[in-house]
Amino acid sequence: MTSGGEISVALDFISRQDPDFAVALTLIQPLPERTRPAGFEHLTKIIIEQQVSLASAEAIWKRLTAAITPFSPDIMISLSEEDLRALGLSRQKARYCRALAEDILAQRLILDTLHEQDDNEVLEQLTQVKGIGRWTAEIYMMACLGRTDIWPAGDVALQSAFGHLKKMPVRPSIEQMDEMAEPLRPYRTIAARILWRYYADVVQAPSRKRKADSQ
Repeated sequence: MTSGGEISVALDFISRQDPDFAVALTLIQPLPERTRPAGFEHLTKIIIEQQVSLASAEAIWKRLTAAITPFSPDIMISLSEEDLRALGLSRQKARYCRALAEDILAQRLILDTLHEQDDNEVLEQLTQVKGIGRWTAEIYMMACLGRTDIWPAGDVALQSAFGHLKKMPVRPSIEQMDEMAEPLRPYRTIAARILWRYYADVVQAPSRKRKADSQ
């Protein structure tokens, strides 16, 4: 994973490449540690986190990890789709979790060798699994494999933050996101982390304040 020294180098590079990021860094809290261990457990957790609030994902995750001990593909596959739905998963996510377990057990996906492959190869391997799209694969590559130049351009919070930072009237498209981030190679992972922090600390701050004032 990126060390403290490497992050400092990355932050300096990003600030020089795009002065708006230099401004953003003065407005946000220090970047939180986003590292997770690689493997089946945390890839499954990222699937659970797709398109739901963090609170909902965490509640489902607690029930799932209590039922699957140790958290392994063979125990996952021993639970039926209905068993998983009873733990709070949607029918779709129950199928996705079982599909991941099946692919690992059949060795169609070998997680332990992903660190040996380049970014495009990892993306291709992961997205062959039912239920794993670009976003899920990229979050895994960033958080679990420590890749430094991953850019999840389809992430809505990332789009909102970049659009706000650039004072754009509407949220940028994936194509615009990719274009605007091109100068930030090879540190787009760090740029994304800055924007996620900016989204929480700056973009969402007015709505949080209004909510607090109304209580």
